[in-house]
Amino acid sequence: MNTTVVKGNWNELKGKLKQKFADLTDDDLMYAEGKEDQMLANLQVKHVKSKDEVRKMISEL
Repeated sequence: MNTTVVKGNWNELKGKLKQKFADLTDDDLMYAEGKEDQMLANLQVKHVKSKDEVRKMISEL
């Protein structure tokens, strides 16, 4: 997952993630520059997936 791509398309990605995973909240998907690892960790814990699985899940949207 490229950080530039995430920043450029974040609102679109956030909407797609919320559609796919209805239990995600805005707090789960809070993305701030330099905090990518924290956001991925939140998703990882919530969906019991590895960080690589979460990155793949996001890149496939």
